[in-house]
Amino acid sequence: MGDKTEVVRGRFVTVRFDAGKCIHSRHCVLDHPDVFVPQVEGDWIHPDAASSEVVMSIARNCPSGAISCERHDGGEPEVAPKVNTVRVRENGPLAFHAALRFHGGGEALRATLCRCGASQAKPFCDTSHVAAGFSATGEVATHDSPALAVRDGPLDVIPIENGPLHVKGNLEIVTGTGRTVKRVTECKLCRCGHSDRKPFCDGTHRKVGFLAAGLTPPRK
Repeated sequence: MGDKTEVVRGRFVTVRFDAGKCIHSRHCVLDHPDVFVPQVEGDWIHPDAASSEVVMSIARNCPSGAISCERHDGGEPEVAPKVNTVRVRENGPLAFHAALRFHGGGEALRATLCRCGASQAKPFCDTSHVAAGFSATGEVATHDSPALAVRDGPLDVIPIENGPLHVKGNLEIVTGTGRTVKRVTECKLCRCGHSDRKPFCDGTHRKVGFLAAGLTPPRK
């Protein structure tokens, strides 16, 4: 993807909006249309229309990480959550909230990653699931799993070439309504869109000939 980031500096907060990551969850324009003004020509991001705390809260509510903020009022910046989570969005992507480290480059605190297989911006979602008619529940079955001794910390996301997302670190997989599905320290999550065990990989990517850039797993 090319750089699609808009940078708008206010008196107390600088807002960055990366259109290439946006999944149009619309929290920004619905919750604070004074700060993110919808359907206007020209300037549409107005950091000074609300307090720095409010602007920071808008960023934290953006699941894709398309909105991020840099404070210059001496206030607290956004920090990693106390519990790492990935939310399985109904008919949509995997929404991560953690100190993410992407193998192949990049770090983030929030990201929505493709699970339909159709995104042109893999491993990130680009909303192609809508046009593709992707259908997959966000209310998957609960798996018995012990409580994690540590619930935060860095989370490594490794897109396997032509295969799943290999995730390493403390993670709670939850439904769109917040029910915990499983607690893991390592897992492989489907990104081809065809697994019968979604959100987990079941190897179907090999049968369907799924193609996606990533890291080549070591030979066994």
